Amino acid sequence: MALYREKYRVETTRLASWDYSSRGYYFVTICTKAHENSFGEIVAGEMVRTNIGQAACECWQAIPRHFPFARPEDFVLMPNHVHGIVAIEQDGQAGGGNAFGPQSGNLAAIIRGYKIGVKKCATAQGVGFHWQPRFYEHIIRDQRSLEKIRHYIATNPQRWEFDEYNQARQRHRPR
Repeated sequence: MALYREKYRVETTRLASWDYSSRGYYFVTICTKAHENSFGEIVAGEMVRTNIGQAACECWQAIPRHFPFARPEDFVLMPNHVHGIVAIEQDGQAGGGNAFGPQSGNLAAIIRGYKIGVKKCATAQGVGFHWQPRFYEHIIRDQRSLEKIRHYIATNPQRWEFDEYNQARQRHRPR
């Protein structure tokens, strides 16, 4: 970890040579703080949503209203995280002179906006909800990878019992 303003900060996991405002498909995973099951539960391989879970789905679909250059694609809501694919449809949105600055047209801005939207819905409902500070991303570089990730997203609820984010699995894991 590096020091910034005399505080430790975590180094970025982003690919240094990549412009995250460029056209393409991006796979993201966003987790709740401490992997708390805020979005619902898996029952018989199907996700049963809480109100916050429903808001998380609606906010995903609302991404183009706030970021017209982005298209939300495949998405799955899990009890304590979401997986989704975001397509950025125009190159160079980050440098477009937006009033919000140079970081307003890239993948990080899209995810930041999404997280803010879900948090606002939770706050309006009086629910103490928090996200993990960061998110995982993967640049999808070819059709084969895109299809594998789409399959992974679509079948994720059926694999919840074995999911690394499933707290019940972690509690019952043999040591």
